[in-house]
Amino acid sequence: ANINPFKMNFLFIAADAISKVVIVVVLAFWAKCSSKGSYCWSITSFSLSTLTNSLVVGVPLLKAMYGQMAVDLVVQSSVIQGIVWLTFLLFVLEFRKTRSDTISMIAESHAVSQLESVKDVEGNEQMVAISKPSFRSLMKMVGLKLALNPNSYACFIGMAWAFVASRWKLEMPSIIEGSILIMSRAGIGMAMFSMGLFMALQEKFIACGPSLTVFGLVLRFVAGPAAMAIGSIAVGLRGDVLRVAIIQAALPQSITSFIYAKEYGLHADVLSTAVILGMILSLPILVGYYAILEFMH
Repeated sequence: ANINPFKMNFLFIAADAISKVVIVVVLAFWAKCSSKGSYCWSITSFSLSTLTNSLVVGVPLLKAMYGQMAVDLVVQSSVIQGIVWLTFLLFVLEFRKTRSDTISMIAESHAVSQLESVKDVEGNEQMVAISKPSFRSLMKMVGLKLALNPNSYACFIGMAWAFVASRWKLEMPSIIEGSILIMSRAGIGMAMFSMGLFMALQEKFIACGPSLTVFGLVLRFVAGPAAMAIGSIAVGLRGDVLRVAIIQAALPQSITSFIYAKEYGLHADVLSTAVILGMILSLPILVGYYAILEFMH
């Protein structure tokens, strides 16, 4: 709500959008055309390669590297991530859950043939096929759930206020701003606490196994920055803005992505491991990226 939308770096935002679209296209192609492809794993891979912990880790680290300019870019990236990409992830997860629940209800009611026997007005039995809900009805149910989800509309309300406040130079009352700040900090703390409880209930520290851990780290620290480099070069970013764009794409995993994965029951063990190990490994990796990019300069 404190960002000025009229002073955003739109080339940077375009580069970020291109990088994520590239990843979405690659994952969709893999899920559809590969024998090992999976739409569920495509969703998780999207989370691992695109969603970063921008504010908690990115702001202090990039401020030390590149100053206030980097902080502004990271905040802009975080805002767009919350409005567009986390909402997109929530939509995909909700669509998957709604579709799965609908199919399960049909399977339970018609476990053998998905047909039911009914009688017409003359008492003769007829076999009537039970059709699955249409794509339109699924979209309607998903849209209604998203509209009622605070994670969806809170971002849009905040962005609307940012436009109004920046245009007419308005200031939010201190009591409201303080309350929002308290809730945001409490939300991060509760998310970390929830993740700690989840990991404590696992038999091993690395709950998903070494192979999936390596897979997640490669997506987080290699695939994400590589896609961002492609998007940045495509729109013509240069200098420190290009370096900040690549480094912020290598920030550790978003905590919110784990909360969503746990809520919707989709590879929460992989996301929790990615968040914890990503936090531990992020500092040397990001410093390495910084040194390499400065050397290339």
